[in-house]
Amino acid sequence: MPPASGPARAPELLALADRVLQPGFQGTTAPDWIRRRLSAGLGSVLLFGGNIRDREQTAALTGALRAENPDVLIAADEEGGDVTRLEAATGSSYPGNLALGTVDDPELTAAVAHSIGGELRAAGIGLDYAPDADVNSNPDNPVIGTRSFGADPDLAARHTAAWIRGMHDAGVAACAKHFPGHGDTDTDSHLALPTVTMDADRIAELALPPFRAALAAGVRAVMTAHLLIPAYDKEHPATASPRIITGLLREELGFEGLIVSDAVEMQAVRARYGLEGATVRALAAGVDLVCLGDRSGDAEFAQLRTAIVDAVMRGELPEERLAEAAARASGFAAWQRALAANVPAPEPDRALGPAAARRALRTTTADPEALPLRAPAVLVGFGVPGTVVQGDGVPWGLGAALTALMPGTLCTTVPPLTPYSPGRVREILADAAGRPLVLAVRDAHRHPAVREWLGALLAARPDAITVELGVPQPDSGAAGAARIDTHGAARVCAQAAAEVLAGRRLAP
Repeated sequence: MPPASGPARAPELLALADRVLQPGFQGTTAPDWIRRRLSAGLGSVLLFGGNIRDREQTAALTGALRAENPDVLIAADEEGGDVTRLEAATGSSYPGNLALGTVDDPELTAAVAHSIGGELRAAGIGLDYAPDADVNSNPDNPVIGTRSFGADPDLAARHTAAWIRGMHDAGVAACAKHFPGHGDTDTDSHLALPTVTMDADRIAELALPPFRAALAAGVRAVMTAHLLIPAYDKEHPATASPRIITGLLREELGFEGLIVSDAVEMQAVRARYGLEGATVRALAAGVDLVCLGDRSGDAEFAQLRTAIVDAVMRGELPEERLAEAAARASGFAAWQRALAANVPAPEPDRALGPAAARRALRTTTADPEALPLRAPAVLVGFGVPGTVVQGDGVPWGLGAALTALMPGTLCTTVPPLTPYSPGRVREILADAAGRPLVLAVRDAHRHPAVREWLGALLAARPDAITVELGVPQPDSGAAGAARIDTHGAARVCAQAAAEVLAGRRLAP
């Protein structure tokens, strides 16, 4: 029922709303509205790549945020690999989950998480929205892919647990995502609402083991997915589904920690409910902290605070549920501060990332003489559209690393979504006459045009070498004299591939 005291309760309810909303913002310094909101009680903020230039600037930014509210919880998506915020300008110094799952050494995974935790501590960030606990069972998945430890639920479970252990040992809170599993989808929830067609038994068998392992490893935060899962709820996406959030995660799995929504700016829920509707529905379903992304500003934040209060007044959002969410968010922030206070900040191990990337590399050769290259190559990189979560600005590819090892390498790029062109193929072949030819691709199996380009070039140059920087698939059409699979497009993964091509190593 609505509170008996009606509008007189609004200030108290607005204070609760400040603790259950987590906005992002634009720029490398805190805007006035964020400072003002923090001083008035805003409990948490989320940093994105556009907020981060380098360690010193980020530490200054987080220090400025804490100057307004010493208890603020500062979060970021720092998965390593293809999704990095701290190194969005350069590419990550650490391989991502698929590379770690390929090595399958949980102690290495824990060590990488521990080192990333050291990077986050140095930047003043206390909550990492990682690891990605999704089981990438659908190879056509456009948004998970190399962010997953792999397609095997047991492997994903043991590495999810290891990552959480390593991150917590660094004094940074981990968060398992995207519950109850985004791996068996072929739609990016940033753009539209994916549907998971598996039945409940199959979900329990395939998607839930990593989340069970996360809970057993002591994770205190779980992020929800914007997915329609008819096996549980035919009407509401997971983020807005009491059956999934409260019924499955809280009651069946016994999770007592913080439940965080994926960003409600994402079209999977925003197009369905609007920003205000998605926020209120998520809280009512059992979410404790609603992420907003970095595109909304002060006006949208004010509207959401008001929408939450109005929903309580109308009886759509029980005040007890709002108070519970606010208490859980504040309690989590206090737990994270205590964790950091009791754990010395580790020094990041920058040699660990390259070493891990080298261990993840897999090379298949049809011609034992193909590697290493005996002369500077013509390197053709096939661009693919960046995803919202990765960001178009994060660099990837072999050009810089290979040129550093083999000066004289000729680099050319086929832009994303470029239709196959026989004339351009002839130009590439002419440039590569008498020189090695290297073809760098990313998820070639998901891009028909890229496969067409590869087919033509490899037919003309069967001695070419292909490098797959995404999820390798046997039927991708990439063959040639040798194939190198990096299991990720992080800077260190490209470096490891370049070392194999050149027959020598770069410094870490």
